[in-house]
Amino acid sequence: MRQHPSSGSVTISRRLFMAAGALALTGIGIRATQANMVIGKAKEVTGNVTRKQEDHLEGLQTGASILDRDFVATGPESFAVLELGDDTMLRLGSETELLIDSFIAGQGGVIELGTGQMVFDRPEGLAKIDLTMRTAFGMIGVRGTKFFAGPSRGVFAVFVEHGRVAVTGGGVTREVGPGEGVEIAAPGAVPGEIVQWGEARIREAYASAGIR
Repeated sequence: MRQHPSSGSVTISRRLFMAAGALALTGIGIRATQANMVIGKAKEVTGNVTRKQEDHLEGLQTGASILDRDFVATGPESFAVLELGDDTMLRLGSETELLIDSFIAGQGGVIELGTGQMVFDRPEGLAKIDLTMRTAFGMIGVRGTKFFAGPSRGVFAVFVEHGRVAVTGGGVTREVGPGEGVEIAAPGAVPGEIVQWGEARIREAYASAGIR
């Protein structure tokens, strides 16, 4: 049975999230794909999950196509696993909002995490991709890895299982490696010190994204 996060949560207003989306992005080197291009599918959907494309809102079902510029939202006690390309998984926890700004299979792109939490999952040994995640707290630069991002024990946090990510906030960038986590106390704040996460906190974070 899937678990619901028992630790404190962090709520990011949609207005704050969109304001934070104005953060400058550099070095991505990827052109946005055209809207309405099929870039993946909903591999697993549990509960109330919706997809919005421009002004069209509909329920998202298992097996449905995922399009570039899709805005996906999960309701309470609801989860979704999105497969982008052939090998990239986005696992969304409950009450999570995610915009796929642009994505090109095998190359990367830009995604925006509003409220909630997610796990980015790409197997080790594959060619690296160049992907950036925007959040209200800062940016996360990804190059082929598995990591968690979202509320954890009352703060916004990033944990890396394998690979490396660059977490930027308040003009400071922290390089986070395997087994390590970092917290950002408030939107625009500098990321805290990098620390090793214990097994209990890792389990809590993954459970909040629907992973047993």
